[in-house]
Amino acid sequence: MLFDTHLHLIYLDRLTYPWLKDVPALDQPNELESYTRIARRLGISGCFNMEVDVTPDQIERETDLMSELMATPDSLLKGAISSCRPEESIFAAQLERAESNPTIFGFRRVLHTMPDATSQSKLFRDNIKKLSNTRFTFDLCVLPVQMHLANALVDYCPDVQFILDHCGVPDIAGGDIENWAKGIDEIAKRPNVAAKVSGVIAYADAQSWTLETIRPYVEHVAKAFGPDRLIWGSDSPVCNLGGGLETWVATTHALTMDWSAEERAALYRDNAKRIWNL
Repeated sequence: MLFDTHLHLIYLDRLTYPWLKDVPALDQPNELESYTRIARRLGISGCFNMEVDVTPDQIERETDLMSELMATPDSLLKGAISSCRPEESIFAAQLERAESNPTIFGFRRVLHTMPDATSQSKLFRDNIKKLSNTRFTFDLCVLPVQMHLANALVDYCPDVQFILDHCGVPDIAGGDIENWAKGIDEIAKRPNVAAKVSGVIAYADAQSWTLETIRPYVEHVAKAFGPDRLIWGSDSPVCNLGGGLETWVATTHALTMDWSAEERAALYRDNAKRIWNL
């Protein structure tokens, strides 16, 4: 069974997602009911919603919607990674509210579309440091050229559990594996970072990728981080850009066919259960 740590639930009638207008292929609902129908057939036993970069004034509303969905009978949704603005002073109040909200298991601030300076301010770093020794993780969504910025943040916050999204967002279609791999090796030296093997088919050429296209990226991350610091995610519906949820699950199983049962279980669910105390 798989635990999906990276599902993007999209409710266009409830929330506003400004960035979706620039990605027509994703500008459509991805609701829990339709996801669940497919996920149960694929052996996905639970999931987290990953924030979908709603407008800042709707961050709490997104969390409230996730709480509502978690309360539905037999819900696959077990929690949420909330959006946040650590570059602003309001983060302290957001964290205080989250401490009494069992829906929230961590935070993410999308950085790959932001100026590099965003994560380098003292306010940003000090706010992330407030997550030290708490139940909250912080997801790092950065491009390979930004990996040094992620390293600086991780080094400033050694007692925060970080999650590196999407194997470090490799440019698989572009084929620049060497520089990406160096970045992975460097951030993997930091023991408080786990790597999320999530939906990397979206970064490959949708018309031509094969299993062997994806293999070197996943294998390099697995070797760099080791079996105890890997977690799995679908990145649905973004994975649709490379083939869809069913394709990504099948790819995952094919890539891990030669792993031991313990290594597969660690990636598929056990590490996530340990990190978030599920």
